[in-house]
Amino acid sequence: MENNINQNDKNLLNEITDFDKIKNGAYNIRKNGQGIERKVTENINIITKKDKPGIDIYIKENTKFEFVHIPVIITESGLTDLVYNDFYIGKNANVIIVAGCGIRNDHHKNSKHDGIHRFYLEEGAKVKYIEKHYGEGIGDGKRILNPITEVYLKKGSSMEMESSQIKGVDSSIRETKGELAENASFVVSEKIMTNGVQFAKTIFDVKLNGENSSTHVTSRSVAEDSSKQYFISKIYGNAKCFAHSECDAIIKDSSIVTATPEITANNVEANMIHEAAIGKIAGEQIIKLKTLGLTEEQAEEEIIKGFLR
Repeated sequence: MENNINQNDKNLLNEITDFDKIKNGAYNIRKNGQGIERKVTENINIITKKDKPGIDIYIKENTKFEFVHIPVIITESGLTDLVYNDFYIGKNANVIIVAGCGIRNDHHKNSKHDGIHRFYLEEGAKVKYIEKHYGEGIGDGKRILNPITEVYLKKGSSMEMESSQIKGVDSSIRETKGELAENASFVVSEKIMTNGVQFAKTIFDVKLNGENSSTHVTSRSVAEDSSKQYFISKIYGNAKCFAHSECDAIIKDSSIVTATPEITANNVEANMIHEAAIGKIAGEQIIKLKTLGLTEEQAEEEIIKGFLR
């Protein structure tokens, strides 16, 4: 691995994952549109697709507590990278998958990564999926990330998804789709921070098709300067099920945050809730921290860190 990855690459990888932990499990590292390093294990196989860019990841049934890392980094200005990654999780497996993309753009052309990830969980399978997006660089070329995640959960399976976009991404449209069978569970937690003139849009589309299926979607975001954010949540209760969608946002300066909830109960026993709260930081919180010796700016920073923690 050391021959293909320089120190700047390591620094970028550490923003989206723990570089040292990558080597402990199965992994596939993609840089500037090409796979550069890969490792498989006895229970996890990674195969390059033949018909399109991307990989297929196969996890054997009953695999317990193994890691899969599939980070992407882009350091080439002007590059548009499109990748399709499909995960096949065997019956009763329990694994952690860490993905995400880091873009460093030091020049004038836009750099873009579109990642389409599809998860197929067999009965009783469990997945924790962690996805981080990050951008940096001194150039005025944009850093653009448009992830699509599709989740198909069979009976009794569950997936927990944590996504974060905290710094440096100029434009992002994140789409998450899910279809849940009987007793399946899908829990999503996202954190987004935008500033300047950055743009972020999140779209959730979840179908609760099986009896006693459930989903809990939580979005926490901070918008500063003239940035704009859109949160769209569509959940369909097609059976006896439970759904909870929650959007909390802090706005500053002349930023804009729009939350559009849509919950549809197609079954009399569908129990569905949506909550949304958007506003500025409460003055009482700032005053309390200022009594501890913090400036107003420091107080705001501490409140935002706690909010996105």
